[in-house]
Amino acid sequence: MLSSTSGINVIYSSETLPQLKFPFLICGFPGSGYVGKLAVDHLIEELHAKHLVDIYSTSFPPQVMVRTDGTAELMKNSIFYSNVSINTSNDNENTGLLLLTGDSQPTNPDSEYILAGAILDIASKFGTQHVFTLAAYITGVFVNKPKIFGTATDGSLVKSLGELNVSVMDGGSITGMNGIIIGVAKLRGMKGTCLLGETSGYVVDAKASKSILETLLRIVDIKISMTSLEKRAKDTETLIQTIEQQMAGRTAGVTEGKQQTTQGKPPNMGYIS
Repeated sequence: MLSSTSGINVIYSSETLPQLKFPFLICGFPGSGYVGKLAVDHLIEELHAKHLVDIYSTSFPPQVMVRTDGTAELMKNSIFYSNVSINTSNDNENTGLLLLTGDSQPTNPDSEYILAGAILDIASKFGTQHVFTLAAYITGVFVNKPKIFGTATDGSLVKSLGELNVSVMDGGSITGMNGIIIGVAKLRGMKGTCLLGETSGYVVDAKASKSILETLLRIVDIKISMTSLEKRAKDTETLIQTIEQQMAGRTAGVTEGKQQTTQGKPPNMGYIS
């Protein structure tokens, strides 16, 4: 099933849409540290989520992606779906998830709004009422335990984030699809939440992905295995330690070089005469 509008091609994997009960839309767009994308990819893998739709855009970079099986195809965003069991005060019940992952974000602002509209059009077919985006909160420094920051489109959601020990943002902006899509969702009467994992922005950060996913799972009340993501988080930790050691070595070398070049010179008195 194919639909096309404003440079967007939407190709469903089946003519028959699955039955989903007011599914959450959870978006993991590629971005700094791949924080959100890694988290959603892990969800897709652990839940054995099924493919729903591919979304192609002329605003994606003009290139093809070579997949692990050797095939090449245009860059795209994809949505997968899953019915999962959640805990309630009465008993277990099923809820739906729409899980968006992708190769790229659009390269211009107009196309970001168009893509956001196309994605929300798909979610609306299933009665989605709450949209989550998972993003990176870039600090430029390495940390042992990444904090989770957050914002939402209404006060009650913001309050619930604070109760989960999420550091609620009180200023600034969220650029790209992670911000645009919850903003557009609000205009459409949907709720929107953005969770941001603290990351240096220098490496693919599975450690931040693990932290952000743990927070999301608490919000939507779902349990999955985190084993493979924990392994990737340990790999991130090892990489960070290696980088820090290299940086420390370079700093020591620079300091030693400065000491050698200042020998025999008069002391710096802190002023210029």
